[in-house]
Order: sequence, then structure tokens, then C-alpha cells
Amino acid sequence: MHRCRFAFTLYVTPLFAIFTSVSAGLALAASLVMVPSSASAEDGTSGLTPLMLANSYHRNVDLSAYWVSEKYDGIRAYWDGEQFLTRGGERIHAPVWFTAGWPQVALDGELWAGRGRFAEAVSTARRQKPDDAAWRNMRFMVFDLPLHGGVFDDRLPALQTLVAKLALPWVQAVPQIRVHDEQALQALLQKTVKAGGEGLMLHRGGSLYRAARNDDLLKLKLHEDAEARVVAHVPGKGKHQGRLGALLVEMPGGQRFRLGTGFSDAQRASPPAIGSWVTYRYRDKNRSGIPRFASFMRVREDITQPSK
Repeated sequence: MHRCRFAFTLYVTPLFAIFTSVSAGLALAASLVMVPSSASAEDGTSGLTPLMLANSYHRNVDLSAYWVSEKYDGIRAYWDGEQFLTRGGERIHAPVWFTAGWPQVALDGELWAGRGRFAEAVSTARRQKPDDAAWRNMRFMVFDLPLHGGVFDDRLPALQTLVAKLALPWVQAVPQIRVHDEQALQALLQKTVKAGGEGLMLHRGGSLYRAARNDDLLKLKLHEDAEARVVAHVPGKGKHQGRLGALLVEMPGGQRFRLGTGFSDAQRASPPAIGSWVTYRYRDKNRSGIPRFASFMRVREDITQPSK
């Protein structure tokens, strides 16, 4: 799920020149919050909301340079200082009380209903008319200040201070810790997953917020997962005769493969719609980039473009 600082040094110049400089600066700052819908998903802008995206964890990183937190299984959400948005730039219709008093500061985080409750979070966030009772179970887990301008080591205490001043139980700063070796990292991963968590996130302390996918932000899970678009339903055979046998899906890079395991009987009887995005789990990839041992996880109703 960025920015630069803007400093204006004003000398004795005509009033028009001052006005022009300030106006240009404000326009540029605004463009960092909302970018054109034609922006590429590859550069992290994915529709209207430019977000920092994570690479998968790999072992040749200096763990002492990173902060580590739980990876929350929810909806990536962005507060632009005035409204609540999904990663794709769609409005999240939260109750008035949920965002009342929030600062005019950009906040990046996860809209979360709790461990193992991803479907509930999606259902709540997608409703045009907010369900007040459902929103009482939601939390906005804030993990970054996109427009702060400093490195993450500086953004983190600023974020913690801001959230503490809000004093709202449904807005929480994501806890961040230091893990200095691989053994400790893997032990924390096992503990988190055993407790029902999805995995871990690693955030480089010395990194600026950049709306791109890079090693400044890493995700670590027991299994890799990714999104693909459904392009066809493959009829089943044998025990699956008359219902779904597999999904033919297309990866963001254009490669296609069949996704044939991980479905419930209900999902085989009523499969994900053609054109929808699904998340699948896999172990590794072959030389052509096709996932090996891929298994269906769920429909991604919260996105219209590939992820995060």
C-alpha cells in the first residue's frame, strides 16, 4: 500500500511570481495524493491511489536494517486527509463516526476485522451504505505516513504520536519490532501464523516512501501467494463432471495456467466469475514463470487490478 518535501525560499520578487511558485507547489503536492486513473499498476499507483508495494522476502537482506510487523489479512486502505479509499481509488463508505476527527494527513494502513476474518472485512468495506454494527468490529491498522517526507525511522515515531493523540480504539498504529537474525525472524513467523496471522512485513528503516514495488518493503509468509484474472472455466471430469474442473487464469504478465485445486464443492458448483481476480497459493515457479503446485485461496472482491 512516497513523497518529497517542498521548500520555498522567497526572495524579494514580484507578488505574481510568489503566487505562481506557491500554486505550483500545491498542485504538485496534490498530485502525490491522487494520480490519474490511467496510471500503471506496475508503478504502484493502481488506479487513483499511489501506494508503496512489497517484494517477497529473500534471505540476502540485512535484517538489522528492518522493522518487522504482522501482515494483516485485511483491505489495504488509504486516508488522503479527507476521504477513505481502497488501493484502487474507490471510496470506502465508512460511518461518519469512524473517520470523525481524523487529521488532514495521508495515512496508509489496513482495514482489518481480525485474524481469519478477511471476508468480513471485504463485505463491510464494499457496502455503499455502511453497516454500523459491522464497522464496530473494524480496525484501521496504520503503518505509514506517505507524505511525511522523512525515512521510515522518522515516520514511525511521528505516526505513533499522531495515532496516540487521536485516542480512538479503532485506529491503531501497527506494532513494529527489530529482529536481528534469520532464526529469530523465522521463529516470529511461526508464532504469528500459529496464532492465526497471515505472515510478517519488513520495512527498511532508512527508506523514503516510494509509490513502487521494491525491497524497502518485504512480505514473508509460509507460502507465496499472488493474484490472477479468471479468463475461462474448464469443465470437470470424473467426480467433477458437470461442474468446475479448473479455472484458466491469466497472470499480470500475460502468462496463463490452470488452477484446479483448493475449491470447495460450492465453489465448483458456482465458480468465480470470468473477469474476476482470485488469489492463489504456490510453492515456487518454473523457468517460464508459471507457479508450481498452485492452489485456489479466494476471490479478491476488493481489487480490480493485481496486487500488492
